[in-house]
Amino acid sequence: MKVDTMRFVDKWAGIPLTLIFSIFLWLYEKILFVKHEKPDISRTLFIELSEMGSAILVDPAMRKLRARGDSNLYFAIFLDNYESLMILETIPEDHIFKMRSDNLFHLGVDVVKFIFWCRRKAITAVIDLELFSRFTALLTGLSGVKTRIGFATYQDEGMYRGNIINFPVRYNPHVHISVNFMSLVNTALGLHNSPYATTSVSPEEIRLEKAPIDLHEQDKVRQKIRDLFPGYEDQNILILNANASDMLPQRRWLPEYFEKVGRTLLARYQDIILVATGSPRERDYVEQVVKGINHERCVNSAGVFEFKELIPLYGISTAILTNDSGPAHFASVTPIKIFVIFGPETPALYGPLGNAESIYLALPCSPCVSAANHRKTTCQPRPCITGIPPELVEQKMIAYLDKVIS
Repeated sequence: MKVDTMRFVDKWAGIPLTLIFSIFLWLYEKILFVKHEKPDISRTLFIELSEMGSAILVDPAMRKLRARGDSNLYFAIFLDNYESLMILETIPEDHIFKMRSDNLFHLGVDVVKFIFWCRRKAITAVIDLELFSRFTALLTGLSGVKTRIGFATYQDEGMYRGNIINFPVRYNPHVHISVNFMSLVNTALGLHNSPYATTSVSPEEIRLEKAPIDLHEQDKVRQKIRDLFPGYEDQNILILNANASDMLPQRRWLPEYFEKVGRTLLARYQDIILVATGSPRERDYVEQVVKGINHERCVNSAGVFEFKELIPLYGISTAILTNDSGPAHFASVTPIKIFVIFGPETPALYGPLGNAESIYLALPCSPCVSAANHRKTTCQPRPCITGIPPELVEQKMIAYLDKVIS
């Protein structure tokens, strides 16, 4: 389904459905005298359907719950995104519910399957990671568990999604999303007993683990690079990720800016190869960037590497220049230096947790997408990102590369 279709359904069907379901839950719990007890987190399900990057950013919180709460962890995510969960191997694959989102029929079928799956897995608690999605609130209620934890507006206005969440945590739009995720887990652990997340979160707590890297997979990656560029031996690899997901295409830096940076770096460093990455459906878009750079040491690898080969690729690479998108977060679990372009969103909330440097103009209108508008913007000029000159990016990358490339 298209993103706008999802937003439309979530609003116009989600609001009345969450209202009706909230009333049903209230009556059900009153009739059966259900009490709000201490959360049972022995078998905790996390729900985050649409954001691949968030599957990385929530990892420190999940590891804390597993260690401090002795919890078995489960996860529900869209099928197209589930591979992002396999990077850090925190959730066993048989603990992941993969939901199809290609059309409403498949989505409806998988909702029914989800209801039975939760009961078969004996889920005891659900942590809804989505920012005010009515759909995931309904899934939380349909799970049938007593402990339902998620973000709430509390005293704030708007973003209604019923009262299905019975352990609400006030979402704070002024701290990094990984801190917000940790606050949900701290609620599950009983470290505070109000919607205000008064438990402090240290920088050490949100530090990402490094992904395990298979040396055999790295050898396969090196061979694929040789297939693209036969002259590859042990040159420094720089990755260009010029595309971004269809969820927010406004995050794309101009392709001609990527081209300008690529040409400058290739002219300055004789011992580098530029590898332009992307999915199979992005190959034509990436090819235009590669043609614009027009250099034998710049190759189009869109569709060449499997998802599981991205981490080995990042592991043997020196740096990546990317739009604000999933690869910035995938790369953060490796030692690679990350340069990430931010426009309609802000690194203060969504910056990668790894060895990253964010490039952000911080205009008065920025960020223009947030939980409050379900990440929708109609801005077409996009001065927040088109205003980032390639010379600024070149300056930052050269300052780093001069230190690491002899």
